Amino acid sequence: MLIRVLGSAAGGGFPQWNCNCPNCAGLRAGTLRALPRTQSSLCVTGEGGQDWALINASPDILEQIRATPALQPNRSLRDTGIAGVLLMDGQVDHSTGLYMLRERGRPLPLWCADPVHEDLTRGNPILKVLEHFCGVDRHVLPIDGSSFHVDGVAGVRFSALPLASKAAPYSPHREDPVPGDNIGLTMTCERSGRSLFYAPGLGAHSPEVDAAMRSADCVMVDGTFWTDDEMVALGVSQKTARSIGHLPQSGEGGMLEWLSSLPAGTRKVLIHINNTNPILDEDSPQRAKLTRHGIEVAYDGMEIAL
Repeated sequence: MLIRVLGSAAGGGFPQWNCNCPNCAGLRAGTLRALPRTQSSLCVTGEGGQDWALINASPDILEQIRATPALQPNRSLRDTGIAGVLLMDGQVDHSTGLYMLRERGRPLPLWCADPVHEDLTRGNPILKVLEHFCGVDRHVLPIDGSSFHVDGVAGVRFSALPLASKAAPYSPHREDPVPGDNIGLTMTCERSGRSLFYAPGLGAHSPEVDAAMRSADCVMVDGTFWTDDEMVALGVSQKTARSIGHLPQSGEGGMLEWLSSLPAGTRKVLIHINNTNPILDEDSPQRAKLTRHGIEVAYDGMEIAL
């Protein structure tokens, strides 16, 4: 099983188009040692490696496909290596890329939980718009932990569980969360038995998520903010990390503390990193602290083989 990070940033990417925070300004000026990043998405392939499951459809999907030749093979006049799409939630930065796949010649296989399907047919009706183009072959993504497969992606087993987080701002139940608004996804290689747990939007600790993380060989989880008041302190927003469904890395009960409690052999990676987060600066003390704790920072093009 091979997992490739297509995009590792939070919404807006890095640098964000309208932001002059120290990170974005420093990257543009060349005074910050950091990598630009597109908005978060993964793809995974199994036996044979011919076709891939796309995990989230970022607004940057066309750029990500151009950077990943395996997603655009030349087996026919019109071709794609994307066998299907799985959505972790209905957020803009994880679903807008579906528009860019509209030229597909047949309905797009799409796995999503029922609340996400509701969000994308009522609150932000992307799926209704796609009916006028390729159409969507929707599959219910189970959130009870039962396993499922994506046709064309042989040798990879998927299972999902609901997370404590927030639905998209346009969701009919934004302030009344329901299971399935946001999920964590375990991908298991059926040949090796090794697995990766993926959760780019993770707002709080739970026994179920902790168990999934402890049983995985690699965890790739929410790295959005370093502190709970990060955007408030910078003057770019009045919203805290936790109020929009993201567990900050630092502080009591933060992601750093949680990851440090996992088994020593677990590979730990942060993804969905906001442009304001100091861990993007490779020379920052925050980045050095992650390194001391054995925690990696995802980057576009990163590959993990399990």
